[in-house]
Amino acid sequence: MNETPEKPAAAKKAVAKKTAAAAGQAPARTTAAKQTASKKAAAGKTPAKQTPARKPESRVAMVRRARRINRELAELYPYAHPELDFTNPFELLVATVLSAQTTDLRVNQTTPRLFAVCPTPEDMAAMDPERLEELIRPTGFFRAKAKSLLGLSAALRDRFGGEVPGRLEDLVTLPGVGRKTANVVLGNAFGVPGITVDTHFGRLARRFGWTTAEDAEKVEADVAGIFPKSEWTMLSHRVVFHGRRVCHSRKPACGACAIAPLCPAYGEGETDPEKAKKLLKYELGGQPGQRLKPPADYPGQPAPPMAPPAAAS
Repeated sequence: MNETPEKPAAAKKAVAKKTAAAAGQAPARTTAAKQTASKKAAAGKTPAKQTPARKPESRVAMVRRARRINRELAELYPYAHPELDFTNPFELLVATVLSAQTTDLRVNQTTPRLFAVCPTPEDMAAMDPERLEELIRPTGFFRAKAKSLLGLSAALRDRFGGEVPGRLEDLVTLPGVGRKTANVVLGNAFGVPGITVDTHFGRLARRFGWTTAEDAEKVEADVAGIFPKSEWTMLSHRVVFHGRRVCHSRKPACGACAIAPLCPAYGEGETDPEKAKKLLKYELGGQPGQRLKPPADYPGQPAPPMAPPAAAS
């Protein structure tokens, strides 16, 4: 972001007051004001009363604001969906395991070859480890992921008749499957409500003031106490969509954010509307999405398949 020209002192003071008011705090005293107050105190005079800080938001007010944010996000992303390509619970389970420490796009570009070779848990459990590692190499951490995939496939074959179970208690017993992965599978393959706390969801939940927790399970519990269970799965999609497209980690596009008036963290990112607009990603920025086969109502472009390896010279 370019530096802005130096502003006159009066303008600086006005901006400082406005920024402090937006944050719900009284503006800080300038050095001159402090000196004047000290002189008045020394002369036995009482300095002018400072503007009191805004009262902390009540629980009821926070819940109302949170639910309004959810409604606004529903209007902004009526097409929100899981951004992993899948056609059945097993494919979604495998894709979600592969999505750790990489993008959904990279997973979607990798899984077509993988599922062509091993479409079932039985097929994957029988895979040669080195062959499986090679197939999933583009997703990173391929040795650890291959070990998890072989383990969960064998468990599905041996303990669940080759079927992905539809209970969280069973899913989290599978190698490489935690609550986040289990909730993704339950919510999107079985229609069981769940809150998916990935890095995007956790970041926005804290920015929105829904939680102060860093631990994913605590974030999940805090957010679950705010929204009705029927909203959990779609809430997860909407928040993650917003985090990937607008409310980025390092430079949020605050000036292009539809829910800026409801956000306590407004101002952490770029507030100039034109500059913020340039930070938008995926369909909001006119760029391809992450799925090679997105839902029919997705307004953006499908992602391109992985480029074939260059021919050896």
